[in-house]
Amino acid sequence: MSDRTKIRCAWAGEDPLYRRYHDEEWGVPVHDDRRLFEFLILEGAQAGLSWITILKKRERYRELFAGFDPVKVARFDARKIERLLADPGIVRNRLKVEGAVRNARAFLALAGEFSSFDAFIWQFAGGRPIQNRWRRLADLPAETEASRSMSRELKQHGFTFVGPTICYAFMQATGMVNDHVVDCFRHAELSRRR
Repeated sequence: MSDRTKIRCAWAGEDPLYRRYHDEEWGVPVHDDRRLFEFLILEGAQAGLSWITILKKRERYRELFAGFDPVKVARFDARKIERLLADPGIVRNRLKVEGAVRNARAFLALAGEFSSFDAFIWQFAGGRPIQNRWRRLADLPAETEASRSMSRELKQHGFTFVGPTICYAFMQATGMVNDHVVDCFRHAELSRRR
């Protein structure tokens, strides 16, 4: 099957960056704490914006946020935050940038409480990807009981920018749920990865 004949989720569109993200990352189960932290920060940064905006800024985020090393991000001070807010390569929203630093600290505390952040976060999917069978993009929920539960728990542990919709987007991105529509070529591929 050629790239042109593959059926994809409608949101993947024609942008090569978006398509690559759809084809290679979205919905693939992530169990690496640093990658989980990256998605948590990027999903929070995306609030109120389009995901393509964040994808275009992702490399700069990686540079400025120490490769999403939560230990390093947790040490960012007020001077570092001001430098971040001056960089047009990221979303320059004070609440989001300060929230990323706060989330790094909460992330480390939670990872210390459990064996890893991965061990904590995957409990909201029962430890394995939830296999949904949506026929149309319009069928996908914005949030679920699992994402509402995740949001409550994360907030209780000091996280910010983790509302139920952001948490559900995080679950989709990190493969906790397979939300590719059933006609999409990735749905079947990811259904086999359990």
